[in-house]
Amino acid sequence: MSRHRAHFALSLLSLLAACLLQLMPLPDLLLPFRPYWLGLILIYWALEEPERVGLGRAFLLGLLGDLLQGDLLGDQALRLAALAFIVLRFRPRLRFFPMWQQSLAVFALLLNDRVLSLMERAFTAAPMPPVSFWYAPVAGMLAWPWVFLLLDDLRARLRVQDT
Repeated sequence: MSRHRAHFALSLLSLLAACLLQLMPLPDLLLPFRPYWLGLILIYWALEEPERVGLGRAFLLGLLGDLLQGDLLGDQALRLAALAFIVLRFRPRLRFFPMWQQSLAVFALLLNDRVLSLMERAFTAAPMPPVSFWYAPVAGMLAWPWVFLLLDDLRARLRVQDT
């Protein structure tokens, strides 16, 4: 398998895994702590292969997430497009941060995602979410090093197999 196909397959499988993790049922107690998996995977691919991740693909991924979760159509699409824009804009800095700084940056990105979601709720006159609404960015920050290391290791293994 060519390197291009292998990387495409890995990115597709990681996005599929993120969709499945978003749909995975959790007990009510753990539900607020679910990281935004689609956002984490999008951040990784925007940092590592920005030529393959653009605003259009982020928007389409968000539409897929909206359809899978039954959200307001365009909600996640808008949020993921904004997330991709910020990551792509600041990629040269973010990519070379140490892991703890990257985790803090991911926390800020996921917090921004929650603020956009809160704005969307305000525009649609939806009720204000509980305080547990803000737990997911913390969970995403804690999950980021593991997501990054796992995907980076898989990409490195693909490179070794290519040579």
